[in-house]
Amino acid sequence: MCGICGFLNLDGSGADPELSRRMISRVRHRGPDGSGVFTDGPASLAHARLSIIDLAGGHQPMHNEDRSVWITFNGEIFNFVELHRELLQRGHQFSTRCDTEVILHSYEDKGEDCVRDFNGQWSFAIWDAPKRRLFLSRDRLGVRPLFYTFTDKAFVFGSEIKNLLAHPGVSREIDLEALNQIFTFWFTLSPRTIFKNIFELPPGHSLVLENGKIRIQRHWQLDFSGATETCPDSPQQEKKYVEELRELLLDATRIRLRADVPVGAYLSGGLDSSIVTTLIRKFTDTSLETFSVAFEDPEFDESEYQQEVIRALGTKHQQIRCGPSDIARIFPDVIWHAEKPILRTAPAPMFLLSKLVRDSGYKVVLTGEGSDEFLGGYDIYKETKIRAFWASQPDSKLRPLLLKSLYPYMPGIQNLSPAFLGAFFGIGLNDPSQPFFSHLPRWESTSKVRMFFSEATKSELRNCDVYAGLRELLPAGFGQWTPFCRAQYLEGAFFLPGYLLSSQGDRVAMAHSVEGRYPFLDHRVVGFASKLPLQLKMKVLNEKYLLKETFGDQIPAAVRNRPKQPYRAPDAHSFINPASRAMPEAYVEDLLSPERIKNAGIFDPAAVSRLVSKIKTGGPCGFRENSALVGILSTQLVIHQFIENSGEGTDYAAVGTRNTTLCR
Repeated sequence: MCGICGFLNLDGSGADPELSRRMISRVRHRGPDGSGVFTDGPASLAHARLSIIDLAGGHQPMHNEDRSVWITFNGEIFNFVELHRELLQRGHQFSTRCDTEVILHSYEDKGEDCVRDFNGQWSFAIWDAPKRRLFLSRDRLGVRPLFYTFTDKAFVFGSEIKNLLAHPGVSREIDLEALNQIFTFWFTLSPRTIFKNIFELPPGHSLVLENGKIRIQRHWQLDFSGATETCPDSPQQEKKYVEELRELLLDATRIRLRADVPVGAYLSGGLDSSIVTTLIRKFTDTSLETFSVAFEDPEFDESEYQQEVIRALGTKHQQIRCGPSDIARIFPDVIWHAEKPILRTAPAPMFLLSKLVRDSGYKVVLTGEGSDEFLGGYDIYKETKIRAFWASQPDSKLRPLLLKSLYPYMPGIQNLSPAFLGAFFGIGLNDPSQPFFSHLPRWESTSKVRMFFSEATKSELRNCDVYAGLRELLPAGFGQWTPFCRAQYLEGAFFLPGYLLSSQGDRVAMAHSVEGRYPFLDHRVVGFASKLPLQLKMKVLNEKYLLKETFGDQIPAAVRNRPKQPYRAPDAHSFINPASRAMPEAYVEDLLSPERIKNAGIFDPAAVSRLVSKIKTGGPCGFRENSALVGILSTQLVIHQFIENSGEGTDYAAVGTRNTTLCR
């Protein structure tokens, strides 16, 4: 895993290698093991290397035999061994044994379609000198990031927005429509980012810049159109599905262990990471090292279940303990790497966990992301089934009570009266066929934090339909899918890359030069899961039914049978302690002060002050208060770090109260 960046001067002027060096220096955390720059006329590619495969021979930017094609690559092509063999048979010659060179020769062989052969997680840029063509691509599910923009004279790209902001022609301005999306969905809709005119290449897409013209095309599409409700010939067919899932996950894990450095695993105490750890043990005869987060607050802590797996598998285990003060202390660093506002602190403990991994001498970890999305694990899928059942008798007083059983770990929901339960979960109940039926209660609840926007911001967004942009991104036939499949698509195509794999995945892991690998996100596993009968994903309300049938006997019963509990972390009380009525970190008080809020212009100073006072004095702190406090603070940090301080570093001290035009 690495950092990449570069640019193409559209006026044909020669590229400045020093500019590329400045740009790539911004992401040395992604690649501390080496760096390189290549220029050819108007084009420049740069690379910061995290060496994992072919430690001696994988330096980049890399070229083909005659130096006509060059690449800078971030990621891994896990089936590179098989592709290497095929390319040799077709006459290609290799000078290294790394996957980067496999991409180069695959491009020579098949052009832009080469990405369809790759099993991996990637973002890369290829400069085809004879054709004067720049070719960029991003993996199917958006594991690895890739951003781009146009200046007056150049096309600029990079692994992180920090790369782009180092180019003198790139402006920096908050995009209020993007902020509106984050304060509704938790993510921006690709290609939009939090910065105006800076774009993200969507997952499963490639970009070609040739003859001054840009062309973006999709190379892969998530598709649930083949899923049926029930499984015909159930016992026999179910057994076949069990065997197929076992083989797919075994192979997905096997190829993700390909590395010339030690590979560890995250262990959350849940089903998915426990299965991944179990699968790793099938391919290793050496001591496996696992890593986990434990929380001081028992409401969030899962260490009891982590210990069950550790005892069963005999892994060598390391753990970090995380409390509210730890989250507050490192939160500015988290936002510096996330490069966008977030509404939850959950990325912060993952930031600390990746530091533990790196300090332990590891660069690679396997994790369990993707199982919930595609094999039916999320509470929102259960919620969707119950709400669809309720919708057939909307006046029922008993059916909505089923929703309480989904959230035993959330006392707030357990204490809701039937009237409040109906008011929250009943949003959109009159039309289960509408595209966002599954997510409307959550999105409408999240969007209430927009009440903290200033009048100027509200005025700017008054005619903005936040759902319109999402409707435009839905695939053909989406409306004919079941509510369950529509929910899966929204999670897998948008929430997964837009938040989970970015703010909570790549960005906090690569902050400490750690590469995450995800067997459940092997595109073969995802393709298999997307066609599964729904009853094999969730039998009544038994989540991940097929996964449990496939691997349940190989993990401890306490883990297999435990109630589903999503990963969460302390939120508002990490920054404001009601017991002492204090903000332990000085930056929190500074950035939430009325003066700083007013100068930024996005939020209403009086409304923010009331929120802070409410939390300080121990007032009710539910979903809205937690989301609002974290969202406002992280937005203020983005403004401070990337606009007021020009993205030059992570100095969080107050920079004064100068009036700065931050957005419009």
